[in-house]
This record gives sequence, C-alpha cells and structure tokens, in this order.
Amino acid sequence: QVQLAESGGGLVQAGNSLRLSCTASGRTFSSSALAWFRQAPGQERTFVAAINWCGTIVYYADSVKGRFAISRDNAKGTVYLQMNGLKPEDTAIFYCAAVTSHSADQYHLSAAPWYDYWGQGTQVTVTS
Repeated sequence: QVQLAESGGGLVQAGNSLRLSCTASGRTFSSSALAWFRQAPGQERTFVAAINWCGTIVYYADSVKGRFAISRDNAKGTVYLQMNGLKPEDTAIFYCAAVTSHSADQYHLSAAPWYDYWGQGTQVTVTS
C-alpha cells in the first residue's frame, strides 16, 4: 500500500516556476514507477511526466518537454516536478501517481489506468 501527498502548488504569473513535491508512505516506493498527471477544468486527466522505479528513464508529454523536469529521491520517498516557463494553459490540478512496477515501457508509464495509487492533487494556477 502506498499513500501519496502532493504539495507545492499555487498561483503564479506566466513565465515563472513552481516545484511540486509528492511524498509517499509505504515500503514499496523504491520499487514504484511514479508519474504526474493533470486535469484542467472540464477536461480529462492527462499525462505530464513519468519516471521509472530507479530514476533512469523519464517520459514527458510533448506540451511540457523542455519546461518541466521530473525527479525522485528514494531515500526521502519523494518525487518532484520542476515546472519552468509556466503558461496559463498549464493551469490544472496536478496529481501524483504510483504503481509498484519495474516496467520502463512508455505506453505503461504514460497511461493513467496503469497506476494503482493516487494523491489528492494540488492546484496550479498560472495567470497571464
């Protein structure tokens, strides 16, 4: 069992940065693939970024490539999402997700149904 708690969201102006954190409890964190998804008002939840269990492989949605960076610290049980160059279209609730898996398959890691555990989300609002 893994419990996830996101933090770091907020209100920022376009062009600025935020770093989201997701702290996990549970013994399987170091064996888990982790991801960030987001959901804008009236839209479906979409993939943002993923990192495999040992941090050697990362994937990003095309819309955030070059601006966002996902990383993990297994010793702290935390996954991060550094968001630079924020745009108004990045406004959404950001969710952290985890699955106990050593898969590095991009299809798996970018698919919401693959993940077993979800946080409650943190709001990111970007003003123009």
